[in-house]
Amino acid sequence: MSPIPRRSLLKAAAVAGAAAQFSWALGAGDAQAAPPAAPTDADPVILDWLEDGGLGAAPGSTVGVPWPKGAHPADRSFALTDADGRGVPVQSWPLAYWPDGSLKWTAHAVGSGTGELTLTTGTPAAPDHRVTVTRKGGTIDVSTGVVTVRVGTSGTTLVKSVTRGSTEIARDGRLVLLRQPEIEDGDQGGVRTERFDGTVEDVTVEQDGPVRAVVRIDGKHRRGSRSWLPFSIRLYFYAGADSFRMVHTVTFDGPQEPGRASGDFVRGLGVRFTVPLRDAPYDRHIRIGGEGTGLLREAVQGVTGLRRDPGAAVQAAQYAGEKLPDPSTWDQRVTTRLQYVPQWGDYTLSQLSADGFTVRKRTNKGHGWIGAGGGRRASGFGYVGGPGGGFSFGLRDFWEKFPAQLDIRGAQTDGADVTLWLWPPEAQPMDLRFYHDGMGQDTYAEQLEGLNITYEDHEPGFGTPYGIARTSELLFWANASTPTPQELAAQVQAVRVPPQLAAPPRQLIAARVFGPGLYAEPDRSTPAKARIEDHLDFLFTYYKDQVEQRRWYGFWDYGDIMHTYDTVRHQWRYDVGGYAWDNSELSPDLWLWYAYLRSGRADIFRFAEAMTRHTGEVDVYHLGRWAGLGTRHGVQHYADSAKQQRIANTTYRRFYYFLTADERVGDLMHANVDSDETFLVLDPQRKVRTDPYTPDRHALSIGFGTDWSGLVSAWLTEWERKGPKWEKARARVLSTMEGIAAQPNGFVQGSGLYDLDTGRFAVAATPVVSVSHLSAVFGLNELCAELIDLVDMPAFEEAYYDYCRYFNATKAEQTARYGADFGTLLLFQGHSRLDAFAAVRTGDDQLARRAWEKFYRSDGYPESAPWRTERVTGPTALVAGSEASWVSTNDTALYGLAAIENLALLGDRMP
Repeated sequence: MSPIPRRSLLKAAAVAGAAAQFSWALGAGDAQAAPPAAPTDADPVILDWLEDGGLGAAPGSTVGVPWPKGAHPADRSFALTDADGRGVPVQSWPLAYWPDGSLKWTAHAVGSGTGELTLTTGTPAAPDHRVTVTRKGGTIDVSTGVVTVRVGTSGTTLVKSVTRGSTEIARDGRLVLLRQPEIEDGDQGGVRTERFDGTVEDVTVEQDGPVRAVVRIDGKHRRGSRSWLPFSIRLYFYAGADSFRMVHTVTFDGPQEPGRASGDFVRGLGVRFTVPLRDAPYDRHIRIGGEGTGLLREAVQGVTGLRRDPGAAVQAAQYAGEKLPDPSTWDQRVTTRLQYVPQWGDYTLSQLSADGFTVRKRTNKGHGWIGAGGGRRASGFGYVGGPGGGFSFGLRDFWEKFPAQLDIRGAQTDGADVTLWLWPPEAQPMDLRFYHDGMGQDTYAEQLEGLNITYEDHEPGFGTPYGIARTSELLFWANASTPTPQELAAQVQAVRVPPQLAAPPRQLIAARVFGPGLYAEPDRSTPAKARIEDHLDFLFTYYKDQVEQRRWYGFWDYGDIMHTYDTVRHQWRYDVGGYAWDNSELSPDLWLWYAYLRSGRADIFRFAEAMTRHTGEVDVYHLGRWAGLGTRHGVQHYADSAKQQRIANTTYRRFYYFLTADERVGDLMHANVDSDETFLVLDPQRKVRTDPYTPDRHALSIGFGTDWSGLVSAWLTEWERKGPKWEKARARVLSTMEGIAAQPNGFVQGSGLYDLDTGRFAVAATPVVSVSHLSAVFGLNELCAELIDLVDMPAFEEAYYDYCRYFNATKAEQTARYGADFGTLLLFQGHSRLDAFAAVRTGDDQLARRAWEKFYRSDGYPESAPWRTERVTGPTALVAGSEASWVSTNDTALYGLAAIENLALLGDRMP
């Protein structure tokens, strides 16, 4: 990458002078404001696991590690050692680069290791069993050194076989889709379904070892001449593993019209394998995960509990999953009557809510089902096989993303089918129709009136699910024999909580990524700091508890939180327009990721991970006319007619991608690079414009706040990743920064006319004052902090510092500077972090004081807030739990970000 020209010495002197001035104004002990010392090339990074332990039964883990500018050249190699100094095989590759071409982020994949691992520069250790990828005609063979998976490159079989040694453990891995063309609101006596099969259209080997291999499979579900519901599957393989991981994404592209009973209703969506069975029926073992690491442990033909006893050793061996002694050694009263002992070939675990699952079994198709137990929350794990080999399978977030189901069919035959249902046929059909009939809101004027009562921005035809997506994660093991209970428990745990290596907060802070200087490790050294840390802990814990109490679960819902509370009903406003699902409004995603970056807490990471998976898939369109846009908060995630950049914002995805190297999230960010084209399709200000405006390719109205921050985050990420369009992306980053800086009033101008072909803003002839309280609360401050650190453009810096100076200023100060005040504003507490950032960058002591004044004494959460919950029980609430009626998600996100950034920037200048 060609470096951007920089006036390094002059800028360094200016920054040093500003820092010295600020240090004098605030006190020489302002360690929080100073950037942390950058590690040298030789500094090792200690990687540890988010949760206790190591890989366990998982196939492997991949971690992203950031580096300070200039620390490592692009061709640097890395080595990994364990606590005893032994080399751990690692596969490394670059994720992002600084503008000078040095490494910014690197990814490191491991297939073994426990405890802390030390990452240094050097030559990596070679794995004992390396991953190999071999293309053979119409297949791709991936070997981990333990198992070999044959991937199909066409047809309806994604995985042709899974073998361990010379034994085929599973075969015919395929996708299953059941479509219900009609839905009835009353009795459903005439329900019919159609089966579609996943058909492969393209296969790409994205990595081929030696420690990690990735194969991507794309296609659609097909029946006859009809194909729909596109899928993208990635298979992950690690050296020496007996298992592999699947990341499964579907994008909804069927019609579901409100008020109509016909359409594309998903009745079943699953992944199916056939497991060859060679052992005798009494040596075929069934394992189905229950609560925690609990298991249903049975055999297809059970020999326990019979009227005649085959012998204690025989019964114990069957329960343990071991091969039984020769039947000639049993009590012959059992052996001679085995033909009369039923063989149970079919099992089903069904989780139709977050609070209950049932297990049942039957001998064969056409015979009655027998209840086999149940519980609250199943692990989503199963196994079928015997001493000659068996197949374990699991679906992550099984009950959290209910409804879900596991099926085993035909285990009494020579091949059992196992199906992991992401949407089970036993559930109601997937009904994504819009939830009301429009209530007469046909014109913009009527829709604005509706907005004024329910906070829902309705528009006919806009509440469509066409183009939204969902990603699921699955694990599969090829076992040499039936695993022990302890081994099965480890597999269950790997499904529930995949092991994740992580870099420590020190490295995440010292590398100065994601807004340099905006976050620092928690510090309770003074009562004032401790109180803020307590408040931050309270808010996170409250939302984590509310997810459970309010049951914010479900296939399309898990990962999101609600927007606003109804204090009268003691309930979140789940059914009131724009007050329902939050859809990233005012950046709770940013708050959570910054909270993780500074703390390294596993519970915060997992919460933010679920939100990233949800908001990047469900709240954004990936197909159709609004591809690249997201949907504003609402009763359904796609219900509101505001389709905008601020929700599709790449800013919210970058954290998870760079911390884990997750390819699916990488896809989402690549897809946003050209999302400036969406402004030709839809004007975000169409309902409130008073001036004539028609979208034109050479004069598109784009706001400098919520619009530009969404666009520039995608361009910046493509640039630093050196993606396919990185040069175009870099040019747009620089040209739009120049364009904003050149406006008569900079950011305060509000918007500009953008040329899609040149990537430039036209410079307005006359100054305009147009400021929104929303402009900077969708990641603008965090992005500008990064851009100012990356790009030497003083005019842009000054334009942004001016915005920071004057948003929280008095109307008189605004008028003196711009000739007019900014009108009625709010969200001052959240904007205090802009004061803090500009104070540190410019050395302005007055701004530093104002940052804390606005944080403590404006809107948002005051120090005098209760900072506690109240108990609610029946008949007040549906379920017993707690409430904090004074909490709203807008205020939470802004308080969280302001607290974190103000502490990092001005922690030693607190009142």
